[in-house]
Amino acid sequence: MGNRLSKIYTRTGDDGSTGMADGSRVSKADSLFSVMGDVDELNSHIGLVRAQLTQTAIEHTQQADFAQALVIIQHLLFNIGGELSMPEYEGVNQSHIEWLEQQIDAMNTTLPPLKDFILPTGSLLVSQLHVARTVCRRAERQAVLLQQQRPQAIRPTAVSFINRLSDWLFVAARFCTNPEQVSEVLWDSQVLQKFADNR
Repeated sequence: MGNRLSKIYTRTGDDGSTGMADGSRVSKADSLFSVMGDVDELNSHIGLVRAQLTQTAIEHTQQADFAQALVIIQHLLFNIGGELSMPEYEGVNQSHIEWLEQQIDAMNTTLPPLKDFILPTGSLLVSQLHVARTVCRRAERQAVLLQQQRPQAIRPTAVSFINRLSDWLFVAARFCTNPEQVSEVLWDSQVLQKFADNR
């Protein structure tokens, strides 16, 4: 791996194409790279979530092994990138989707019922989880588009994993609200009514 990554620039992509694992060249504007880019961006946002985990949050969330889950998710997202560049490679499977579901269920048992829409805000950690969720949804939309255009370019399990991960991130944002000592900010119809009345 060291030799492969020792030279960062090659100039071969200056024409707007990039190399695939099989040696072929594909336009960087191809929808395949929209998915790759969104997954890479999502992975970076989850890295920011990890960087913002306080010791209090880590201690509170041990019941769901939250900090370790973030590490595993980053690796699985990296694997999805591998799948996209090497169609014969399987980096995520059904057991990974089921693991996410188990995590969601475990976190949900600690949360009050959701009766209103939640605004994406709170602490920096909670807000960053919401940002990751929205990027995950974008990655899912691009993955579905790629699946419709070229079904062989992306595995159905990868699409399902990204979909389930967006659910995980939503629940995780709620799950981290309590240890961050912030309250969920709910959508309130009266806010805009008061705004309109005062204009």
